[in-house]
Amino acid sequence: MSGLWSNVKPTVAPTVPATSGRAPNAGIEGATALRSRLHARLLEVLNLSLLDRTPRETLRLEIRGAVIQLLTEEKRLLTAAQTDRLIEDVLDEILGLGPLEPLLKDDTVNDILINTHDTVYVERGGKLEITDVQFQDTRHLVRILNKIVSAVGRRVDESSPMVDARLADGSRVNAIIPPLALDGPLVSIRKFSRSRISIERLIEYGSITENMAKLLSAIVRARRNVLISGGTGSGKTTLLNALSSFIQEDERIITIEDSAELQLQQRHVGRLETRPPNIEGTGEIAQRELLKNALRMRPDRIIVGEVRAGEAFDMLQAMNTGHDGSMTTVHANTARDALRRVEQMIGMAGIEISPRSVRQQIASAIEVVIQAERMDDGRRRVVSISEVVGMEEEVITMQDIYLFRRKGRGPAGEILGDYEATGVRPKLMQVLQGRGIELDPQMFAAPWKAS
Repeated sequence: MSGLWSNVKPTVAPTVPATSGRAPNAGIEGATALRSRLHARLLEVLNLSLLDRTPRETLRLEIRGAVIQLLTEEKRLLTAAQTDRLIEDVLDEILGLGPLEPLLKDDTVNDILINTHDTVYVERGGKLEITDVQFQDTRHLVRILNKIVSAVGRRVDESSPMVDARLADGSRVNAIIPPLALDGPLVSIRKFSRSRISIERLIEYGSITENMAKLLSAIVRARRNVLISGGTGSGKTTLLNALSSFIQEDERIITIEDSAELQLQQRHVGRLETRPPNIEGTGEIAQRELLKNALRMRPDRIIVGEVRAGEAFDMLQAMNTGHDGSMTTVHANTARDALRRVEQMIGMAGIEISPRSVRQQIASAIEVVIQAERMDDGRRRVVSISEVVGMEEEVITMQDIYLFRRKGRGPAGEILGDYEATGVRPKLMQVLQGRGIELDPQMFAAPWKAS
């Protein structure tokens, strides 16, 4: 054996005869317990300092011999396929995140939701489904959690029972453990998509129509300020990524995010990410500080992944002072609610300003609000594109350009409906024409007026 083995050098045993095909958990103990015990025994003999420098295939061969030896000692009979699966599980325990690894590698999984150590759900295609993934016990799950959060200088224990972190691939992790979580640790992992979804793909998925895509393309190319609104998991970041593809290559873009998810394809992009407090509770860098700094970096456009607090005021200032074409997202259920939320967040900035002045700032800065929704059939759709027209007395006025109108349910429970133009010709058409962007007026004709 190589230098991987520090104390004991297990010898490779002959291949164990195949059983009748029983799974590893068909005996007295389950597969999870067996994997955990083998992992613990391997840690006793592995030279951990060499793990990171050993290729995975080399490590697989070394561990295969050790696992077969240990199985022989325990008189456990497994087929070759079961042994290979067990070796992969042990490798995941040593090098990765244990039972989570198969789910993290599965591109069809969007979210991983852990409700205590023995219950794991995933979201596929907008629908939740339970899996057979389990951790051995709460201590096993907390150990995996600490492996995740230690990478960002955090820890999770009774003195610090809540934590936000992200994986190396950008996936966001939120965890809360006892005593705050009464029945056991609760973990949510929002996976980071490896592939960027384009506007064309959104049209294929039925999230928008071609006419809506043409309008959104024109809005971005004409450097209009855009607010994308929606609930959790409604596809706000996906839509923001898709819209960014219409930005010209000669523009300097600065992105600001809590967790880096944007995948801009332009060459001239500066990416900024917030920093959470360290174990001592110091060193935090919030979005507002990054946004203020970004204004000194000569950006043509500023894209904020999501506004949540006082940075909304600084974002509006940027939109109103020459950084046209900036974009951001906000959590809200309707386009009108999105503007109300921005107004509330400006109040969190601690600046003395009248409500009317706040609304004037909003009406002047934000020109288009796009509302996204994840519907109860699991599909994500843009349900409205609205234009901010101005102020009437104390109220911000808006007009809808496109709407998704529900028309019932199909036989499989899917939501039926159509995207319709409202018949309103956007005021920003004049701006688009002034920038040499022509759109067919028939795009905005209501169904009953269309020729």
